[in-house]
Amino acid sequence: MRHPITVLALFTLLTACQGEVSDPGADARGHTAPTAATIAANRQQAKVLPLSEQRDFEEARKGLIASADSLQIAGPGQKMVWNMDAYQFITGDAPDSVNPSLWRQESLNNIHGLFEVTQGVYQLRGFDLANMSIIEGESGWIIVDPLTTRETSAAALAFAREHLGDRPVSAVIFTHSHVDHFGGILGVIDEDEVTSGKVRVIAPEGFLEEATSENVIAGTTMGRRSMFMYGKGLDRSERGHVGSGLGKSPAFGSTGILAATDIVHSTPQEMTIDGVPFVFQNVPGSEAPAELTFYLPLQKAFCGAELVSRNMHNLYTLRGAKVRDALAWSGYIDEAMDLFPDSEVYFASHHWPMWGQGDIADFLEKQRDTYKYIHDQTLRLASQGHTPAEIAEQLKLPEVLQTSFPNRGYYGTTRHNAKAVYQGYFGWYDGNPANLDPLPPENAAKRYVAMMGGSEKVLELARMDYDKGDYRWVAEILNHLVFAQPQNHEAKSLLASTYDQLGYQAESGPWRDVYLSGAYELRHGAPTEGIGISSAADLLRETPIARFLDLIAAMLNGPKAEGREMVINFVFTDLGETYVLNLKNAVLHHRLAEADPEANATIALTHEMFMKLLLGLGGVRDILFSDEVSFEGSELDLMRFFSLLDKPNETFNIVTP
Repeated sequence: MRHPITVLALFTLLTACQGEVSDPGADARGHTAPTAATIAANRQQAKVLPLSEQRDFEEARKGLIASADSLQIAGPGQKMVWNMDAYQFITGDAPDSVNPSLWRQESLNNIHGLFEVTQGVYQLRGFDLANMSIIEGESGWIIVDPLTTRETSAAALAFAREHLGDRPVSAVIFTHSHVDHFGGILGVIDEDEVTSGKVRVIAPEGFLEEATSENVIAGTTMGRRSMFMYGKGLDRSERGHVGSGLGKSPAFGSTGILAATDIVHSTPQEMTIDGVPFVFQNVPGSEAPAELTFYLPLQKAFCGAELVSRNMHNLYTLRGAKVRDALAWSGYIDEAMDLFPDSEVYFASHHWPMWGQGDIADFLEKQRDTYKYIHDQTLRLASQGHTPAEIAEQLKLPEVLQTSFPNRGYYGTTRHNAKAVYQGYFGWYDGNPANLDPLPPENAAKRYVAMMGGSEKVLELARMDYDKGDYRWVAEILNHLVFAQPQNHEAKSLLASTYDQLGYQAESGPWRDVYLSGAYELRHGAPTEGIGISSAADLLRETPIARFLDLIAAMLNGPKAEGREMVINFVFTDLGETYVLNLKNAVLHHRLAEADPEANATIALTHEMFMKLLLGLGGVRDILFSDEVSFEGSELDLMRFFSLLDKPNETFNIVTP
């Protein structure tokens, strides 16, 4: 994903909220109509790009074998896991409420079905956020990236078998460690097929560790923020979510994972899989911590995974994640150009393929140079003393790069990617002493409002600038007013309308979703339910125990734990492992070791019982003192220990204090 998208974020649930605010001209969700300023901005965007160009549409439809009339995939209890039909409103010219460049991208992303890419290579597009590719082997199908969920991958494979024949799966390739490229593995094969040697699983070096541990510690925060990035609570409509630029949206269903039987650890690494020769490129630390690309010499076909795609990608993702290395990323694309110069076909984990050596070389060159330009120019401007905000404001791609549709900011943007490069080298501090220790938002907001003459004066000025179409400035000043007076409904209503307009003008799918989600929550309040991870049980079982103990340490309430000293043994009877947790100095450490005989308490349990505890499938006391768990030591100390852990707030406020 791109994204990544995080493991925990994919199971975020957004429910109906309270406190609706009525706006003139609003739709069912309260989103206001596009203003004259927004209409003018979007029409100007339509003039600067060749939006009527049909080459991409021709390539997106090329090789179509079959397309489902209706593409809805249900999970347990008939809960909808995937609904491509919801995007049928995307047709014809862009409405005034959607940036026409983004509308074009999402019109292309709407083209779905089973496609023949080249001889022996097929793709299923539109069954999930990512693509599933199928390569014909001597004995069966080689599956590349089995989507996000068991439900979507099973439906995609069934559709392929209906039209290509009922061949078995002989191998699976995970291109990288983001869940939309491996989470549906149990929909195409089962674990016994792998352990028996019947099916090979190929993955990049570090895959299992990265895939299972990514964002466990920070999962709650990332999950909450991902609700904004992917527009989970928005209608699929002209004034709501239209797509992510990278595809449509994440699928929400059952995810799992399996360990690889074969690891790609070097470049170039040759491998024959079910009679098909492959040449792998290992590209760790590019779009994902563990990632690979590959080349099929017989077909002269290059699979770019997510190293390249038909949009600018994220050097920093808005849900929150570690910054990606733009220089290394650009270098890997350059390496791929040298390794596979004879490529006549390009296909990838998202979007539609490309054909022709010249076009592919041009595409790779411009993708390579886009990331390096942002990297180099950010550092140049920083060396002149410019701050991240100043760099983002003035850094523009050269015309040859910005007019190339695959380099447009449909997912990542030049603005936030420039800030990511700055952050990667220099961190959060821009060097200005005023920004070293500023007041927290609520405190500063009250003082700003008072200095500007009070709330009525701020509203008066904000309305004037809103009428001028100066929405970025209006958002800034009204954000202060809302944080100073969170019950000021006029301020929240006008700020929501402002976010609507910023969302309508955004070329980036995630930027649009962030703005419109902010508008929605200003009108309706924060969600009443947050993350639900029970559907990820198959994946979480493969996550190392140590990663969950890191999470427990990050849940410790330091002030409450001050002055407490405690040792707890966790003995996993089925794994033959013991972890000793030591609380001292308001810090919790853990280590794999022999049980401490002086521990305050010792808990002996199975991995499965530990999972029940983590997944909330029972109360702490009920599980820890059940017949399936043995206990020694002080029950009181054990309960005191658990009382020191703060439950993460899965529905914390974002647009209000």
